[in-house]
Amino acid sequence: MVFTTRLAAGRRGLNSHNALEAHLAKHGIRQKNSTPGHPTTCGKVERFQQTMKNWLRHQKPAHTIEELQHLIDQFVKEYNHNRPHRSLGRRTPAQTYEALGKDTPNPHTLHSESRVRYDKVDSTGSITFRFAGKMHHIGIGRPYKNTKVVMLVEGLNIRVVDQETVELLRDLTLDTTRDYQRQK
Repeated sequence: MVFTTRLAAGRRGLNSHNALEAHLAKHGIRQKNSTPGHPTTCGKVERFQQTMKNWLRHQKPAHTIEELQHLIDQFVKEYNHNRPHRSLGRRTPAQTYEALGKDTPNPHTLHSESRVRYDKVDSTGSITFRFAGKMHHIGIGRPYKNTKVVMLVEGLNIRVVDQETVELLRDLTLDTTRDYQRQK
């Protein structure tokens, strides 16, 4: 759940995000998670860990965390900069990485996380909304208590629509510095 809410039980079809997913989306980064029950996608990381463990077994044992960290730093430097890999055409990972073009954030998606959320106005006339890991309360009005609503979210812009009548109940730009978003 720290990395994604996409695979959470009982949340299928919901388009909610946790703080990490919101942060990545805010910066135009597309998150990829391995699928549960399909460990083959994690094979490269597991192979790296196996190679590191084998290398550490052949070193003088570390007696402190600092000594172990020093050994791991040595291994990473050797692995990435000095040791050619057969899978990379006898080049080092650093050489291969430097030869690749680099991705940059898409300026069109940099500040526009889009999602749809279904909720119900509580007895005080507000709904809750989590943005970047922080809970916010959005005032809709007591006359709308128990009304089922749809939230259309585009970055910080939020529209709250009555599910039944399709009436626009609230259109706001979320003020991330305030917990309660008062109606004007």
